[in-house]
Amino acid sequence: MNTKPLTITKSTCPVCSRELVTNWVEDNIPFFGEVMHITSLCECGFRYSDTLIMAQRAPVHYELRIKSREDLDARVVRSTSGTIRIPELGISIEPGPASESFVTNIEGVLERVEEILANVTLWDEVEKKARAEELLSIIERIKRGEYGITVIIEDPLGNSAIIAENATGRELTEDEASGLKTGMVVFEKV
Repeated sequence: MNTKPLTITKSTCPVCSRELVTNWVEDNIPFFGEVMHITSLCECGFRYSDTLIMAQRAPVHYELRIKSREDLDARVVRSTSGTIRIPELGISIEPGPASESFVTNIEGVLERVEEILANVTLWDEVEKKARAEELLSIIERIKRGEYGITVIIEDPLGNSAIIAENATGRELTEDEASGLKTGMVVFEKV
């Protein structure tokens, strides 16, 4: 049973202009800390949900070299403001307005990339389709432990991490942090 207070707000649905009801519930999630769960629902079927992290920490950079199949089990915590990079593959997953937070492992991150690449293989653009197929082939090799990569996660709000014994982490400089996207509205407690 949820004992946290529920706040309800009403606004206009962006799809049909009818009343949009939004529920706001505070929670405390391990590693993320204080969060706000937001769920909006309209009679027309429009639905939006998100979890906003209320804390802001020092900006962070985590890095993990993937050398074996076992490294794929490393835990990845990505907040809505986290950017994930895999330099060897030229992949950068930056936060946007519809960015979602998630907790997974390195293999789960690769599966998310595979889903996007699978869609690219359906495009008519020959060069992009060929590159997507090449990357899918490399990801299969990574999953078998035959190809090494580096996975980097950076977060200007400090709410993301790679949790593994051999992961390295450091605070980002102000210049590094200012070059990253947050993908969200940032609330500050006053």
